[in-house]
Amino acid sequence: MSIPSSEVRVGGPAMLSKLTELGIGGIVLAPGDHICAFYHGAAGRDELLIPYVAEGLRTGEKCLCFVDVADREQMLEHLRPHVAELDTCVTSEQLHVFDFQHTYLRDGRFSQEEMFHFLEQHVGAAVRDEGFPLARAAGEMTWALETCPGVEQLCAYEAKINLFAPLYPQILLCLYDLERFTGDVIVDVLKTHPKVLIGNMVIENPFYVAPDEFLARYRTGG
Repeated sequence: MSIPSSEVRVGGPAMLSKLTELGIGGIVLAPGDHICAFYHGAAGRDELLIPYVAEGLRTGEKCLCFVDVADREQMLEHLRPHVAELDTCVTSEQLHVFDFQHTYLRDGRFSQEEMFHFLEQHVGAAVRDEGFPLARAAGEMTWALETCPGVEQLCAYEAKINLFAPLYPQILLCLYDLERFTGDVIVDVLKTHPKVLIGNMVIENPFYVAPDEFLARYRTGG
């Protein structure tokens, strides 16, 4: 899926005006929000991921999670006490837990084009064909630390997500482990997310750079 900014109409017909609960600290978000959150280690990730997914399942939303395959079963077990009908959510495909080796790093490489096509298929189908009012996705971004072709395009991809996010009623949460990512990467991560989750608050990100501007700088190394 190619998403040049000139072809994206922000706030298109699929968008909803209704705010939705994040599941953390009473925070509410608008469809189309793209947020980054920082954590320390697996326990810190689950403190964010579990309530975020549980709230989406509780309110009848489609939930898409992208994690290391080694963490899939552990995540489901941590989620189980918070979601009474978890097995039903999985079998009905209200909840998808994807292995990032078969999504972000399919065929041993990262392709922005293929990943946007994947998101279009799953998010688009959820709200267009399956009748879900909203899709909420959560991506553990440690896949970008793998030694694979294309992973250096992480922040260009994150910038382009801001063009994809308004196309559907969706919330996109990107999770970064501060124990694993360098400061240089975190700086670019901040530039590509309009909102940041800090503790029990979501703030408008003062470091955010609009996609066209960020990508122009990115291409020229600025």
